[in-house]
This record gives sequence, structure tokens and C-alpha cells, in this order.
Amino acid sequence: MRAIWSGTVSFGLVSVPVKLYSATESHDIDLHQVHDADGGRIRYQRRCEVCGKTVDYAHIDKAYDDGEDTVVLSDEELESLPAEADKEIEVVQFVPDEQIDPMTFEKSYYLEPAAKSAKAYILLRRTLEETARTAVVTFALRSRTRLAALRVRDDVIVLQTMLWADEVRDADFDAASAEVRISKREMEMSRALVEQFSEDYEPERFVDEYQEELRTLIDEKLDQGDALDTDATFGRTDDEDGGDGEGGGDVIDLMEALKRSVEKRRGSQTGGSQTGGSQAGGSQAGTAGSGASAKGSKSGTAKKGSKSKKKSSDSAKTSAKKSPQKGSKSGRKPASKKKPASKKKSSGAKSSKSASGTKTSSSAKTSKASTASKKSSSSKKSGGRKKSA
Repeated sequence: MRAIWSGTVSFGLVSVPVKLYSATESHDIDLHQVHDADGGRIRYQRRCEVCGKTVDYAHIDKAYDDGEDTVVLSDEELESLPAEADKEIEVVQFVPDEQIDPMTFEKSYYLEPAAKSAKAYILLRRTLEETARTAVVTFALRSRTRLAALRVRDDVIVLQTMLWADEVRDADFDAASAEVRISKREMEMSRALVEQFSEDYEPERFVDEYQEELRTLIDEKLDQGDALDTDATFGRTDDEDGGDGEGGGDVIDLMEALKRSVEKRRGSQTGGSQTGGSQAGGSQAGTAGSGASAKGSKSGTAKKGSKSKKKSSDSAKTSAKKSPQKGSKSGRKPASKKKPASKKKSSGAKSSKSASGTKTSSSAKTSKASTASKKSSSSKKSGGRKKSA
């Protein structure tokens, strides 16, 4: 950076040598004026309306016209003003930080210590920090006496020029102070909307979209020439340019507008600042998928159970057919107590009752066959004993 002014900051008998640097710069793209027919550069000439000649800047003076008389002031006369020659930033008072209206701030400058020892500079900086005060100062810069404030930013003293009191207009708008009825519900919704947008200020998040699009337009025009399609470059559609979309001119009730704003902000926060509600939707989809998976698991289990029941029923049926013969030979009780197989696949209460009834009937038949087998075996043994006697 290049210093644009040098002098001293004085408060009481203390003097702090400093250099002044511009703290801000414009990022706007410089555009020239050209003739649309041939692209020739448009130049402004300083032409005298009396003689008609073009006048060099060195021969131009300043003048004041009150409507009747004109007073011409030369550069030498302006430079003779005492304030112009002053190289001192004079501290007039120290005031609480919150008492200065930000509306009065104009341009910001950095102050760099110019002396070999920075002790006086650091003393002033720490005094401003620890007392939470802003120094109100006056000084001359570029042919003007300036009002400014000294405050601390990142361990550097910053000088911010300010408007004079008579340069700030009074706001006199009747509608702004009109008596209107605001319901409690409207106030609550408005506060809720403020809460939804409340967060720490991050200046890096904000960009100058116009300058970015202007840079894109210039780059594309250099690449494509006059064949540039601006709609394709910026992704515009007919719907966006038409202006006749549904609801374009609708007047929404204040309460409804607040409600929609709160709901929109909540949805944005739920889904994330970049993806909207997609993440939340994905979560719900995932939950639904889990539910479907669980249902599928239950269905698979049910199918396995059905097949198992079928196998058990077939086994029970076969055992029931063979059990009377085994009982008559060995007198053993049939071991099968399983359900018989159903000819048709069934589910629900009817299937359960049918299976239960079949099981009971099979068990009863098996029990009777076992009893008959025991009696037959007992009868044979008794006959054998009688013969032996």
C-alpha cells in the first residue's frame, strides 16, 4: 500500500507520528464509453464556452457562482488556507463507542506508526481498547477539513471520516410514524422469523453477484464474440423472462407472508443451507426403507414358518398312517404329535383353527389305536399264561 498522507495524532501534549493508508478499495469492473457504430472511444473535453478552445487542466481554476456574481479562486489562494497546510489529527474528545451513529461514517483509513518507536502509538491504541472509547478528531485532507473517528481494529488504529451534522438529512415521513394495529399473533410470527434468521455475521458469505455476472459476460464475449447467447450463458428460461407467471402480481396478506417465510426458513434449516430439504427427505426415505426391510424380514420369516409347518404336517400324516401297524406289533405309543399338512396354503385365523382341528382329530385317532394295541397285547399275554398253567 502507498501512504496518501502523513502527520501526527495529538491528544493533550502527546504526539503520535502516523501515515495514512486507504483501508478499502472498489472491486467494480471499469467500463469505458464507446460509439455503438464503430466502437470508437468517447472522450470528454474541457472546452471553454467563451472562446470554444479545449483547455488543459493546468489552466483550470475553481469558481463560486451565487447566481449573480462569480468569484474565481486560484490554486495558490486555496493552498493558502490555514487548514489545508495543517498536518495534525487533533483529538477533540473521547466518547463511548455506541454514541456514534454508523450512518455518519464515510471512508476508512489505516494509521501506521511513522516514528522509530511505536510506544506512543501502542499507548493510544491500548487506551482506546481498555476504555471502550472512540476518539473524535478533526484534520485536513485533500482541500477539505474532515471530521473523523479513531477506533481499533485488529491491533491497528483506524481513522473513519464522518459526515458533519448538517450533512445528514432528517427523515420526515408521515407513513413511517402512522398509527397502525399490529396483532399479537403478527408480532409473534415476526419475532419467530427473526429467530430463524439469527446467526453470526460472516462477511465472506456475501458476494457481489452483479460484478461476478459482469465478469462472466466479458469472458464469454471475448471467447464467443457477437455470437454470444446471453440466455444460455446465464441459464435463463422463457418462464423467468415472461413475467406472466401465476401469482406474480398477487398481494399476500401480511400474516400469511410471515407464516410462509417462517416455514420456508425452517425447511431450509432442516435440510441444510445448500441442499434444502433433500437431506431430511433422504432421512425419511431411509427410515421408510428400514421399515420396508423389517416388513420384508417378517414376511420372509412367515414364509419360512409356513414351509416348516408344511413339512411337519407331511411328517405327521405319514406317521399317523403307519402308527397302527407299529402299535399292533410292539405296543409302542406313536411319537407324532405334529400338525397334518393342509392341501391348500392358508393364513390367518381360519388356517389356525383348521390346523388345530386336524391336529386334535389325528391325536384322538392315534390315542384310540394305541389303546387297542395295548389291549391286544395284554390279551395275548393272558392267553399264554393260562396255557402254561
